[in-house]
Amino acid sequence: MSTSLFTITDKPISIEEVVQKVIRPEAGAVTAFIGTVREFTNGKRTLFLQYEAYVSMAEKMLEQIGKEISERWPEAKVAITHRIGRLDISDLAVVIAVSTPHRKDAYEANQYAIERIKQIVPIWKKEHWEDGTEWVGNQLETKAYPTGKPEGEDLA
Repeated sequence: MSTSLFTITDKPISIEEVVQKVIRPEAGAVTAFIGTVREFTNGKRTLFLQYEAYVSMAEKMLEQIGKEISERWPEAKVAITHRIGRLDISDLAVVIAVSTPHRKDAYEANQYAIERIKQIVPIWKKEHWEDGTEWVGNQLETKAYPTGKPEGEDLA
């Protein structure tokens, strides 16, 4: 089990391990977001995904998200693990756990975390469909990475 709160891994994610990182006596609420690989995207059947990341930068960005959460929800503790490599349908791609004294803050901070991951963390994916493959690009799917990786300014 990694003791780091913010991890990129190529191994299957344990929900329990991520949740245990945020459990503490003063927290009355723990939320967990579990992102999985879905079978259909925009009507196309996905066979599997290939996630890649600029790992050191991705972990720094996950840590930044943790700091942002601490500023907005001072009593929150967050742990995020994102998987890279080949993921099959229903595999866990990301697990975010947040603990707070009260449930509303835990829900809000958890939602904030997944939205920020998609905005700033350098992780990209290749969709493998029944009729071909495509590097989707960034997590918001607003930039294509035809070579399979971001270039130049996308890494800054």
